[in-house]
Amino acid sequence: MIAAQQTPDMSPAASLSFHAELEQALALDQLCLLYQPLVDLQTGAVVSLEALVRWRHPALGLLAAQAFLPRAEGAGMTAAIGDWVLRRACGDLNAWRRGGQNHLRVAVNVAPSQFRDPGFGDAVAALLDDYAITPAALTLEITETALTEAGDGCDDLLAGFKARGLNLTLDDFGTGHGSLSSLKRYPFDAIKIDADFIRNVVSDSHDAAMAKSIIAMGHNLGMKVVAEGVETESQCDFLRRNMCDQIQGYFFAPPLASAELQQLLASGRALPEHLLRMHKPPRRLLLVDDEPNILAALKRLLRGDRYQVYSANDGPQGLAVLAEHPVDVIVSDQRMPGMLGADFLRKARELAPDTIRIMLSGYTELQSVTDAVNEGAIYKFLTKPWDDEQLRGHIADAFRIKEIADDNLRLNLEVRSANQELAAANRRMEQLLQEKQRQISRGEISLSVAREVLQHLPLPVIGMDDAGMIAFVNGAAAGLFRHGGALLGSEAGNVLPELFQADGAPRHHVADIEGRRYAVMCYPMGEHSASRGSLITLSTVEPPP
Repeated sequence: MIAAQQTPDMSPAASLSFHAELEQALALDQLCLLYQPLVDLQTGAVVSLEALVRWRHPALGLLAAQAFLPRAEGAGMTAAIGDWVLRRACGDLNAWRRGGQNHLRVAVNVAPSQFRDPGFGDAVAALLDDYAITPAALTLEITETALTEAGDGCDDLLAGFKARGLNLTLDDFGTGHGSLSSLKRYPFDAIKIDADFIRNVVSDSHDAAMAKSIIAMGHNLGMKVVAEGVETESQCDFLRRNMCDQIQGYFFAPPLASAELQQLLASGRALPEHLLRMHKPPRRLLLVDDEPNILAALKRLLRGDRYQVYSANDGPQGLAVLAEHPVDVIVSDQRMPGMLGADFLRKARELAPDTIRIMLSGYTELQSVTDAVNEGAIYKFLTKPWDDEQLRGHIADAFRIKEIADDNLRLNLEVRSANQELAAANRRMEQLLQEKQRQISRGEISLSVAREVLQHLPLPVIGMDDAGMIAFVNGAAAGLFRHGGALLGSEAGNVLPELFQADGAPRHHVADIEGRRYAVMCYPMGEHSASRGSLITLSTVEPPP
């Protein structure tokens, strides 16, 4: 467990100066390293470790870096501590890789004073050689403060690191004074969103907007984005949904001592599937070789790559596996009893044509292998003994090719599905349009019939729109008001005042027209249809006897 962080007593009464005390701590091996995992939000697996220095202070217990490194900088000790951290981390990384954890990478924080050391680049290169570490396995994390203090002198240094193949991360992004200029100027592979922006990312819209902007900017610049200080599932879910690449924080694991870290890695612990950036099936690999020790070595080599591995001792067993399980990539030996690898891969191509097939063999039967390659049964031919990193790289490339093909297939299916849905929607629209046209046609026929009926009706009928204009006059009405001139399109109140009462309203009443009495009946339209206006009928009123 990590003790509560305290600051060492720096009063003049201290028996040793801080400088001397730190020198003694280095000499007595009181400093130690803990490692905090960085987890990939695509796969859920641990992909890197950040080395974090601690001081086992004899009086104050275990102190985190923030408790003593600021004072160490003033005492001129950070370069010495940084060199110790780098050497210890390289030693641990070498041991893990020799133990089979070939996928692990370690990130080390670089102090400003190390940047100011003209020999720092050569020292890093020498450590990589001393511990036989590939440069890509080491990440240097640099803060904006360190860049600012180093000035122009770090341009060549960082360029040299990239030329050697090291990874560079801009740490605590957003807390310094030159974030955007630093991203433009220096060859960083990744940026780390400072924990201050993550702490309230779920509840604070400003922090959420800042995190989204950093992620988008990093991706547009071709950089991976890592979020520090992830402590809750909701923070992790936010980052997943917004396409962050990796997370680091107590939600997955605190900084761990080497033994605790080994237990975590051995357990295969990963983020649950629902917190992964994109849900997709695991990478499924089939290994076929008649030598058990070869299969064991391959499984050990690929353990950290989180493949779902199937194995078979010969071609027929491999075909049986393919018949029962979906497989993405096949790695097969050539010389096996009963069936040569080339023949097996030919049959595998027939059984599972979408697989990517690799031959790994110590024998080169040229004609058989050439024929298989020409037939498309083999993607690559690799020889034994193999180079670990090269083999892992070829297998990873094979999976990427398979996933690109799968994505293309998925996209093709999605396009086809969308086209089908679009065609179905078009058909529905055409059917709806045809139905509307039929309704309009039926309505026009009904309207024509109604107009014809009204036209021949002996009862005078006049139709008005909602503005009081005459829109319809049947034959009987036209004959009754034949001396009134043109009626259609005229304002009814002006040309036929006898149809209205004194207040100008068209209500039921009795009127004298052309020497006869008529009962004027007004019916408002629209109660049972979309029509508007009024319909006026006139019927003669017989005088009383």
